[in-house]
Amino acid sequence: MSQPDLIESQVPPPQEKRVNPIGQLANHIEHADIASRAALARLSPEAMQPHQMAALARALVASGLEPETWRVETWQRWALLAHGMAQAGHDGKGRLGKQLLQAGVAESRVTRLLVSRGDALLQVVPRLLRLLASRQVKPNWHELGELILKDASADPDDQSAVENRRLRIAGDYYGAQARQGKA
Repeated sequence: MSQPDLIESQVPPPQEKRVNPIGQLANHIEHADIASRAALARLSPEAMQPHQMAALARALVASGLEPETWRVETWQRWALLAHGMAQAGHDGKGRLGKQLLQAGVAESRVTRLLVSRGDALLQVVPRLLRLLASRQVKPNWHELGELILKDASADPDDQSAVENRRLRIAGDYYGAQARQGKA
């Protein structure tokens, strides 16, 4: 073995950069043409029109996702994410609990978000998104997306992650509320 071969064999192969599909989707929607963004902002995840389905499929594929084998429920959850991103935007640097407080979301709505599961969660989120958009507060879709995507999972690790996410959102919201009260 020659010296260059020896050095090469000691260098680990480059790690593949893991791409976050939620961040990719938010970026794609932010830079999409007006018609695509409008189709996504108007879509109803439970009853998509053909042009909305096309806009969603293009956005998902452009974000590195492979929706060809997804179940209907998975499509609906990703549709809700895309719809929300097109409607309210994305701020991946802020904390969702603080963003909810910044938007003036009532404690009862936050509680509803945190205790809702399954279909009830999917009904609470669109109302919350309209409120955030009307107050021009962009939510953190990394946090909200995890809640939506993993909520229906039977995997114990996913369920644990969702419960941890709920606790973190609550902690951020109520912590910011307490600090705001002291000020």
